[in-house]
Amino acid sequence: MKSVASVLRERAADEVRRMSSAERLELAFRLGEQDIAAYCAAHGVDRADALREFQRRRQATRQPSGCMERIIDAARDDPFRPAG
Repeated sequence: MKSVASVLRERAADEVRRMSSAERLELAFRLGEQDIAAYCAAHGVDRADALREFQRRRQATRQPSGCMERIIDAARDDPFRPAG
C-alpha cells in the first residue's frame, strides 16, 4: 500500500510532466518568488535585502577557479602584459 505522501508526490510529478516548457518555467519563477516572500517574512527583511543575502551565500559556496586565479595573479605581477 502506498503512503499518502507518495501518492501526492506522484500526482504533483504527473501534473508537472503534463505542463509545457513555458508553464514549467512560470511555475519555477512563481515558486522562487514564494520562497523569497517566505524568507522575507521569516527574517523581517525586504526583498532587496533577501536577494543580497542569497547572492552572498551563493558566492560563499562557489569553488574558486584556478584558471581565473592564475590570470589575476599574472595581472597583478604585470598589469600591462596581455592575458593568455
